[in-house]
Amino acid sequence: MNTNGYKIRPSRHFILTWMRKWDYDIDALRNALENAYKTDKVGKQKYEAYTREKGTSKKLIFIKDDDYKEIFIITGAAGK
Repeated sequence: MNTNGYKIRPSRHFILTWMRKWDYDIDALRNALENAYKTDKVGKQKYEAYTREKGTSKKLIFIKDDDYKEIFIITGAAGK
């Protein structure tokens, strides 16, 4: 997914849980979204991006708003 020109804004919940657990920052989020092996559109503006890192898979659930050029990351999930 192309994130050029979009501001990435994580939710407070995502910052306090998944970003802390995964030791991510905004650059790592941008990299994860750009290198996702699968991105599904699950609503009008809602997406799920799947990425694989160090043997574990991670899912990012986010809203992409083209009017404001913003990606708002709602939450994440981790698997094996």
